[in-house]
Amino acid sequence: MTSTQSTPTEEAVRRALGAVQDPEIHKPITDLGMVKSVSVGESGDVTVEVYLTVKGCPMRETITQRVTDAVSAVEGVRSVHVELDVMSDEQRTELRKQLRGSAEEPRIPFAEPGSLTRVYCVASGKGGVGKSSVTVNLAASMARRGLSVGVVDADIYGHSVPRMLGAGGKPTQVEKMIMPPQAHGVKVISIGMFTPGNTPVVWRGPMLHRALQQFLSDVFWGDLDVLLLDLPPGTGDVALSTAQLIPNAEILVVTTPQQAAAEVAERAGAIALQTRQRLAGVVENMSWMELPDGQRVEVFGSGGGQLVAESLTRSVGSEVPLLGQVPLDPRLREAGDSGTPLVLQDPDSPAATVLDGIAQRLSTRARGLAGKLLSVSPA
Repeated sequence: MTSTQSTPTEEAVRRALGAVQDPEIHKPITDLGMVKSVSVGESGDVTVEVYLTVKGCPMRETITQRVTDAVSAVEGVRSVHVELDVMSDEQRTELRKQLRGSAEEPRIPFAEPGSLTRVYCVASGKGGVGKSSVTVNLAASMARRGLSVGVVDADIYGHSVPRMLGAGGKPTQVEKMIMPPQAHGVKVISIGMFTPGNTPVVWRGPMLHRALQQFLSDVFWGDLDVLLLDLPPGTGDVALSTAQLIPNAEILVVTTPQQAAAEVAERAGAIALQTRQRLAGVVENMSWMELPDGQRVEVFGSGGGQLVAESLTRSVGSEVPLLGQVPLDPRLREAGDSGTPLVLQDPDSPAATVLDGIAQRLSTRARGLAGKLLSVSPA
């Protein structure tokens, strides 16, 4: 007996390639002009030439594997050979125009009218309250729910988000766009990705503003559902620059139960009165430690988060909710050091459960003007 196997057509191969997405841009490689050529032999041997956006693209192996898997699934294909080339300057310019438009001046998509991205600035009055831990766990939880999430490590001096998210990759520059690395489904950018080793950043206000502006405009974020900015503690230059660059961003205040920390956190939240931003709520971190026998020990006192929420509610004239109280758990710190957020590493732990609940509230919150300060004043 003999069996006949039809030879695949070039059209069938190209249809299969239409399902292959670029791992950084998240669009089909056929739409991005990355398929250079397709040749099909009589025996079912297929050769696909693919353009990489830049030489030394860190995603070259991923792209090669995705192309191989997609074409191999086409009926009649016996073998797949992928050859890689690099786009010319002209091709990269066309790609940039396709993704970002023809405007030469970079724009911040999150600040444009009609933007559907929820932007949360995670702020604190002082350092050491776990603001970055809250940020990365909220981001990972939202991404696990299927949302498209990005994180800007806006704490230029004390950047720690890449380590806590396990984002060890480096950004890739394509034309005038920066492709951010991803970890656990979260896109992330940080000044730490551009400095060698643990080199400190010694900049004044104008340079901080420019760095933040580039993170928001030059980075290709794609269509994000949520963008989280991990702000430095206090009410300094970065907080003001954020309000100027993304006026529709909302402030999420992180504090501990300690009264002294709560008073400082109030000031961080009260900046909304001047910047006319909405307060999304308050998160109380390190609320208590639960002992093996079930007893709770309030290491840093109690009531700080509720105090901040009530004070800010009075100040802005609308409810600022206490979104959750995160217990003190060594596993939260251990997970951050290992690069896998606790909500992914141990999702059933008490701290992860609270953080997951906060992420759900922020993800599903209805849009509207309630609680948003408008730029109006009585005549």
